[in-house]
Amino acid sequence: MRGKTGFSPGKFYISLVLVLMYVPILLVIVYSFNQSRQSSRWGGFSLYWYGELFRDRALFEALCNSLILGGLSSLCAAVIGVLAASGMARAKLPGARGIEALAVLPIITPEIIMGMVSLAFFAAISLPFGMLTLVLAHTTMCVPYVFLLVKARLAGIDKSLLEAARDLGAGEWRAFYDITLPLVMPALVSGLLISFAMSFDDVIISVFVTGVNTTTLPIRIYTSLKVGVTPKINAMCTLLFVLTAFLSLCSALISGYGGRSKKAVKKIEGEI
Repeated sequence: MRGKTGFSPGKFYISLVLVLMYVPILLVIVYSFNQSRQSSRWGGFSLYWYGELFRDRALFEALCNSLILGGLSSLCAAVIGVLAASGMARAKLPGARGIEALAVLPIITPEIIMGMVSLAFFAAISLPFGMLTLVLAHTTMCVPYVFLLVKARLAGIDKSLLEAARDLGAGEWRAFYDITLPLVMPALVSGLLISFAMSFDDVIISVFVTGVNTTTLPIRIYTSLKVGVTPKINAMCTLLFVLTAFLSLCSALISGYGGRSKKAVKKIEGEI
């Protein structure tokens, strides 16, 4: 029941969730400007650690490796996930549910198992450990996210639109580009961003399949915990948070590209 002060359990629950989610992030941002080397003690406002961050070549090399890894893995996962979801939506395969279960198995498999399996597989085929093995392992981990999102989007598409496009002379790829792709674009963008985030912050699988000369940012931060977290790490996390917020904004803007699908639908309906 709502009291005279306007209090409700729903508002309290939402406020509690927001506090638990964003107060730790706010503390990381605040202590990135801490002059003291100890994160537990405030020593005054300073940009010193941001200067130290930009002078740390090893940390930025690890950041570049993570950005490259996340970009390649998410793009590969997007291509495989879209093609797999489109094929499963159109083909009438026996045991389709079993195939779908196998496709999403990496999501429910513990990462340490995925890392050990990837390590054994790459060692068995004598593939040198490094960026290539990282991309292959992370792509395997990310494909199910794109597959599930795109498949759910395809389930709501009227199949008569594709049939009408083919009746009007459009080939398979033309119909896919003009009809299917615009309709699934919001799901594809969401899958790309989720895949990038999952790949970018992964530690467990990366530890198993990385090479001696290839270090990602999460591994670099994890190893630095042995000597303590300095505000330099907080500064890096703050910049990554800003990057994440920017990508979320881009996702919201790009999702508007789905409006192109409405134009395509109206065009086909008008020609019918």
